[in-house]
Amino acid sequence: MTGTFIRERDALRSREHILDAAERLFAERGFANTSLSDVGAAAGLSRGTPSYFFGSKQDLYRAVLERCFAEVREAVRVGRERALASGQPTDVVLAGAVGEYVDFLAARPNFVRLIEWEALSDGDLSGEAGHHIGVAQEALTAFVQELGLKAELAGEAAQFLLSIIALSWFPLIHRSTIVRALGLDADAPDFLARRRQHVIDLVLSGLRARSAQANGAVAYAPPTSTTP
Repeated sequence: MTGTFIRERDALRSREHILDAAERLFAERGFANTSLSDVGAAAGLSRGTPSYFFGSKQDLYRAVLERCFAEVREAVRVGRERALASGQPTDVVLAGAVGEYVDFLAARPNFVRLIEWEALSDGDLSGEAGHHIGVAQEALTAFVQELGLKAELAGEAAQFLLSIIALSWFPLIHRSTIVRALGLDADAPDFLARRRQHVIDLVLSGLRARSAQANGAVAYAPPTSTTP
């Protein structure tokens, strides 16, 4: 009995080591430039061990994505439960949601790179879009529930959520290119905090403007020139 438990524990540990190594290598090199032998060596195991546990490289890649998206789903569920239980106004809930999302991405650079590889391949690497669709739909539902969006705004929830994702994601993937070219330092101690607040301000402004329009208020418009 003890021997069986030890073997099972060791097998689980080996499997996690393989997933960790594969996630890192796929993120750094991409799918095409990573072999199962590379993963085995990086995991500190025999080169044939990844094949024993996962079969093909494609199946290992899918397992890596499944684990990543499981973390995303858990973060979405925890955030939704926390927001619904807080009883806080929309501004506070939105600020919390944006802050949690930015922190989640910043703590998982491998996940960000993996999704970028997926985007460059048009999703062909994983061979399926189910993970992306399921997580996106769950995040959208949580977003509407957390903010208590009325019917007139719920229809635009996908646009608001897409804006949050884009505004949060772009600086992290382009930290060494466009962010640096603009004279910003993504490694500066206050960069993430300032980025969070900027995204919050932009999205809140959009929500307020749309709400005002839906309620029949006159939205602000810049003055037009009277010069002929």
